[in-house]
Amino acid sequence: MLQTEIRGRDRIAYFESLCTADVQGLPENGAALSLFIDDSTGGILDDLIVTKAASHLFIVSNAGRREHDSQLMIQTQDEFRKQGKDVTVRFLSPEKQSLLAIQGPRTAEILQPFTDIDLDKLYFMRSETGTVCGIEDCRVSRCGYTGEDGVEISVKSERAPFIVSKLLKKYPEVVKMAGLGARDTLRIEAGLCLYGNDIDETVTPAQAGLAFTVAKRRRQMKDFNAAPIILTELEWGPYKKRVGLKSLGKGNEPAARKGAEIHVEGKMVGSITSGCPSPSLGYNIAMGYVKKDFVKPGTRVQVQIRDKLYDMEVCKVPFVPAKYYIPKKSKN
Repeated sequence: MLQTEIRGRDRIAYFESLCTADVQGLPENGAALSLFIDDSTGGILDDLIVTKAASHLFIVSNAGRREHDSQLMIQTQDEFRKQGKDVTVRFLSPEKQSLLAIQGPRTAEILQPFTDIDLDKLYFMRSETGTVCGIEDCRVSRCGYTGEDGVEISVKSERAPFIVSKLLKKYPEVVKMAGLGARDTLRIEAGLCLYGNDIDETVTPAQAGLAFTVAKRRRQMKDFNAAPIILTELEWGPYKKRVGLKSLGKGNEPAARKGAEIHVEGKMVGSITSGCPSPSLGYNIAMGYVKKDFVKPGTRVQVQIRDKLYDMEVCKVPFVPAKYYIPKKSKN
């Protein structure tokens, strides 16, 4: 992942010129999922998480978009500076700063003995800086890419293996290393988008089901990139939309993968962007885009995998309910 720090008195105005979040309205150490948007098309240039620390903004964006995002942020920084604005962008190189993701329902139980941060009070999309495994100045964020409870730890790269080895040694039956296959299955079950698969420059927030990333104040101000395009689409609805799909087969059919065509009554109405067998549900699941007339849950479709059509049904996402650590609402 690309980790970035943005400092200077104009840092909020700077970053709001790039993204769709209400950074100004975030509480200290609060975070938001946001998007970089192409001003001419409304397409998604990248998705990211922005955290509002006391003295700076902390951004985590996709490693695969590192070159694009860094150029965008530096170019905009230079434009702000030419206007006399105070903003400085600093990229934390992976050689110097790593990001560890610890995910699962026992995350807090396992990590708490190793950190001075009170994890009971660290809720979803909140972040604190503290000590982890004796290592100072670690930023622990209650978020992840699995739909489960978990944290991401930003730590100096030279110390990251120490944290991993400590947890593996202390909890050998519970803590396991997870590869990209496991991560991809979890994020699909959670209905989360992968840049380059489910979202890219050709897809808008409304089409992707990410309208919530366009904050209320930003909609009112109409001050984000491609605001006329995006606000019009939010009002009238997109011509296509991302949906979930579940298999109606007997369990021995192949999983749908990116690029597979979606058909209704012999006509192509969309295509798959991500898919996998779901260990949690026991059947194949997928996400894809279909024309607006076919987005209703329960709609029967056929997906072409190689030279054969397989029955699937449109459904809501997430496939597996999220288990984020969110404060319980008061009954009073």
